[in-house]
Amino acid sequence: QVQLVESGGGLVQAGGSLRLSCAASGSIFSINSMAWHRQAPGKQRELVALITSGVNTNYADFVKGRFTISRDNAKNTVYLQMNSLKAEDTAVYYCNANVKVRAGGPNFSHWGQGTQVTVSS
Repeated sequence: QVQLVESGGGLVQAGGSLRLSCAASGSIFSINSMAWHRQAPGKQRELVALITSGVNTNYADFVKGRFTISRDNAKNTVYLQMNSLKAEDTAVYYCNANVKVRAGGPNFSHWGQGTQVTVSS
């Protein structure tokens, strides 16, 4: 069993900042890519940012220059620093991790329960 637990969401004014954290625990041999997605009411879930095990990063155009994804492999934790927040960033943010539970085994995708981010204008 692998669990992902997010934290750090909340209410912030436009222009403000929040830092999200997601800690993975359980039967983990290694973690490949980790990512943050978000889903606003009435919209589909979308990728926000991704970081590989080699710490290469990829960002959605709508967050480039404002959000930064990072990870601490020793803690199996991924972070999302969100600056210059806009009302349209309001959504539930979900953590995702591709995890191997044994050497040579396949990667399995796991999701956290989500954390609400609300940006007031």
